[in-house]
Amino acid sequence: MSDTYDPPDTPLEIVHDDHEILLVDKPAGLLSVPGKGPDMADCLLSRVQEVFPHALLVHRLDRDTSGIMVFALTPHAQRHIGLQFEKRQTRKTYVARIAGRLAPKTGTVDLPLIVDWPNRPLQKVDHEAGKPAVTDWRVVRASDDESRVRLMPRTGRSHQLRVHMLAIGHPILGDPFYANGPARDHPRLMLHSETLQLRHPDGGRGVRFTAKCPF
Repeated sequence: MSDTYDPPDTPLEIVHDDHEILLVDKPAGLLSVPGKGPDMADCLLSRVQEVFPHALLVHRLDRDTSGIMVFALTPHAQRHIGLQFEKRQTRKTYVARIAGRLAPKTGTVDLPLIVDWPNRPLQKVDHEAGKPAVTDWRVVRASDDESRVRLMPRTGRSHQLRVHMLAIGHPILGDPFYANGPARDHPRLMLHSETLQLRHPDGGRGVRFTAKCPF
């Protein structure tokens, strides 16, 4: 990955907003929160707060991942949704293009993860010290060269989907950290957060939001 941060100059794409929550489609290449230094200040949170000054962070997506993110518009909503993430009560579905033909059609990766300290922010599988990480997957279509899959993480570890796909021999295309050779030679990381299901902080009803996959 290039060390220069050049976030996309795209308008804020609002999926839904009401008195408690805001759902936004984050573009690939934009940080969720500010990085270190003034050159890394531009992020989705700051862009959101220009329009919704009271918006509060609930969760993050990797810089290179696009897709649906929820922000809280009240402290109550932040606590309510934050607890749902903590208790793994939210449901997220990602779309990814991965190297090679993944078979069978469905499966689960259950491999514990830990930060790879000498190479941080990279993560790695570690059966002794790693934290539990589980990802369900379903193949949408496949050729010999690549597969399009839906990934349903049961846990929310850093880089979980990227490391899990690498671990089973099918790195996500365009991944600047974990893919090599032709698999890395794509204009972006082919990973998109497509749907997010949660309980609305006002009343607790189940709601589901979608951001259309751009690839």
